[in-house]
Amino acid sequence: MRWLAAAFGAGAFAAALIGFAPATLIDARLERLSDGRLRLASAEGSVWSGAGWIEIRDAHGRAGVAKRLAWRVLPESLLRARLVAEVELDRAAKPFPVTLSLSRIEIAGAGIHLPAAALGLGIPRLAPLRLSGDVLVKISHLSLEHGRMHGDATLQWRGAGSALTPISPLGEYEVRFKAAGPALHAALRTLQGPLQLEGNGTWSNGAPPSFLATARVPAQHQDELAPLLRLIAVERGAGIFELQLK
Repeated sequence: MRWLAAAFGAGAFAAALIGFAPATLIDARLERLSDGRLRLASAEGSVWSGAGWIEIRDAHGRAGVAKRLAWRVLPESLLRARLVAEVELDRAAKPFPVTLSLSRIEIAGAGIHLPAAALGLGIPRLAPLRLSGDVLVKISHLSLEHGRMHGDATLQWRGAGSALTPISPLGEYEVRFKAAGPALHAALRTLQGPLQLEGNGTWSNGAPPSFLATARVPAQHQDELAPLLRLIAVERGAGIFELQLK
């Protein structure tokens, strides 16, 4: 039973380290991994149990969207050579687990609500449109190991709008993400609304992202929407616009 005692001792030692490590270490790690685009502000508590504000920032490090975040590590998970934390994000229906091991991170059953302004932070070309509406990200399961991703997620943009056009809402849209190995695939479709969007894209390790979307505007709305779309897309024909993100 020596191995059991050793495992218990290692788990207790790891628990002690986590218990005394300040929550600010998480902010430092997020900053490095995201090049400053994700930060944990006003972090309090420890790595074991704490809270703070998770911030999504623009390329210049300015805060754009902040959500209250709290976490609690499940101590029994350390005995299985991994770390499982229950994470609570404001407006989330329930906590979701985040699992960490030496080479793998997993997220399951996560639901994240964001304002549409977050789209402009993630895709700077969209920022001038001053987007409005609600964004819901659902992650059923996603894992990352040695630079390879597996899993799927969806993003829904509800009540989509822009401060630059009187037409509101423009519609409701959905992006489905499928991660397989070194690549992440995305497919955009319209759920409803006058502005019809569709597109596909791929993100691969070591390669710039590539996403091509097509917007179709019905004749009765072209006078209002064409000037908006010309800010970010190329007009290919009457009421047809093409947007390429790289």
